Amino acid sequence: MAGRTITRAQLSEAMYQEVGLSRNESADLLEAVLRQIANSLARDETVKVSSFGSFSVRRKGRRIGRNPKTGEEVPILPRRVLVFRPSQVLKKRINDVQ
Repeated sequence: MAGRTITRAQLSEAMYQEVGLSRNESADLLEAVLRQIANSLARDETVKVSSFGSFSVRRKGRRIGRNPKTGEEVPILPRRVLVFRPSQVLKKRINDVQ
């Protein structure tokens, strides 16, 4: 199903169905996990989830870009970007699904 988006509510409902916690507990648990991941990334820590992948923050330096319409050079300021590297297990699972 290309283009389908899974929401927090759907993830929470799936946790409710799989784990057997109440709906409120499932929602709270999901929020706590997502908050912990976000906080760790904000502290420049790498988050590794076994058999899924790892999230990390990479620093990109200052560089010169170009406005595609005008061709004018524009400075691009240094920034941090989020990087996700899927595990080999996840890559295989994605490629095996038809």
